[in-house]
Amino acid sequence: MVKAVVGANWGDEGKGKITDMLAEKADIIVRFQGGANAGHTIVNNYGKFALHTLPSGVFYNHTTSIIGNGVALNIPILFNEIKSITDRNVPMPKILVSERCQMVMPYHILFDQYEEERLGGKSFGSTKSGIAPFYSDKYAKIGFQVSELFDEDLLKEKVVRICETKNVMLEHLYHKPLLVPDELLATLHEYKEMIAPYVCDVSAYLDQAIKDGKTILLEGQLGTLKDPDHGIYPMVTSSSTLAAYGAIGAGIPPYEIKQIVTVCKAYSSAVGAGAFVSEIFGDEADELRRRGGDGGEFGATTGRPRRMGWFDCVASKYGCRLQGTTDVAFTVLDVLGYLDEIPVCVGYEIDGEVTTDFPVTHRLEKAKPVLKTLPGWKCDIRGIKTYEELPENCRKYVEFIEGQIGYPITMVSNGPGRSDIIYRKSPFSK
Repeated sequence: MVKAVVGANWGDEGKGKITDMLAEKADIIVRFQGGANAGHTIVNNYGKFALHTLPSGVFYNHTTSIIGNGVALNIPILFNEIKSITDRNVPMPKILVSERCQMVMPYHILFDQYEEERLGGKSFGSTKSGIAPFYSDKYAKIGFQVSELFDEDLLKEKVVRICETKNVMLEHLYHKPLLVPDELLATLHEYKEMIAPYVCDVSAYLDQAIKDGKTILLEGQLGTLKDPDHGIYPMVTSSSTLAAYGAIGAGIPPYEIKQIVTVCKAYSSAVGAGAFVSEIFGDEADELRRRGGDGGEFGATTGRPRRMGWFDCVASKYGCRLQGTTDVAFTVLDVLGYLDEIPVCVGYEIDGEVTTDFPVTHRLEKAKPVLKTLPGWKCDIRGIKTYEELPENCRKYVEFIEGQIGYPITMVSNGPGRSDIIYRKSPFSK
């Protein structure tokens, strides 16, 4: 059986924890898109970890962790990450990397930095990890695929061709030092040595695993609103963040994906630029940020303070619809225990009209939140194991949001740890 774990909103919903939890009963975990530009924070028996490329299932001995063909693979980052977990007594995980995966090159990171610098105040809020230049090259068909590392003649010819193309921009647009083909070739030789033990025909491996009845978990990065087609374009990422893309980014048939767990936070947060209708500011935001997540709401990759807001039913309903949600995992509910009242965004007012449909970006920029205030529960809910034991106002909050978004909340997370999860049977469940 194939399951996907994806985000409903801007990313940072707590997917790492949910994947780590579901991985206990999975055989294979696959990262299917994105690169090291976003991270997943995981708290388990070994400690607290921020993963950027490795799938969140690497902490289990029985799992195989796969980097799918849809990933933007930064080989040195992957290697440092493996070392960072094994240095902390995590057993060496079984890792496979798709031979069709493409590599983030050092010049992608430079071009990302140079372009943000050139754009100045009009930049896209990039993490400067090389992701947009990487995907640009992939679709311009001038990227380097892992399989090409093993064809020396091809590499020698290609580095010259790539350097010629890139150097025109470096010289005339950015006025920066030029690339040297021999240096690039030496880098590729290093990458080959590092990645060789892990390279695999991942699509064939997964095909056999499906036939053998294995449980496969597809782990997405970021969330619906960062998708380049369906998100808040152009303030989006460069790879599709939707569960449907999991089939492409892993190399499996779309009809094999049977369960889509879409992760929603009990409030909203976002890293980077772009429209964020339910955003809050000042002391109110600082308080929620300080209490949020595990150790505060700061980006797992960038360390940037996240922008904070109340739960957005409009964005979340849309996010769940685009993902094809079968189950909603509702995270960080415990964080809201300090509030007397909890506002929830139930609609957008745009040009004097209220809508509950998520609009395109230029209309989204004009949207003002329509808020409904619910009573808080004013206590700590960590350690509670069953839904019925939650305070009445807490249950009412979950049920109100479920009614607004129209998708079943079947998992409620009430703490950062692997076991801080409450399973519930939703009236929406089929």
